[in-house]
Amino acid sequence: MQDDKFDNDLEMDESEEAEIYTLTDEEGNESEYELLGRHDENGQSYVALVPVDEELEDDEEEGSFIILKVVEQDGEEVFETIEDDDEFDRIADIFEDELMQDVYYDEESESDPEEE
Repeated sequence: MQDDKFDNDLEMDESEEAEIYTLTDEEGNESEYELLGRHDENGQSYVALVPVDEELEDDEEEGSFIILKVVEQDGEEVFETIEDDDEFDRIADIFEDELMQDVYYDEESESDPEEE
């Protein structure tokens, strides 16, 4: 079903060396997302992405990201929403654990010494 799939184009911003993907939603709107992480499980890949567009970041809750399944279509990698709630919850928990470790570490290293 095409409505739940996202086409993606890989673009690399060499100055930041971040992996930037342009996703097109079911209404034809394009948005750029930065890759936060990738997880492989039982031969299936998943990605966590965060919007890079300032307007999208303002609309999103701070620290939020999207999770998509990586599938091969016509010889190309495309992203698709995860339809199964149990699968989504399991993968979301994995990404939250991995990504929150980085956030907690960054917050601890940036803490104000006067507060301690």
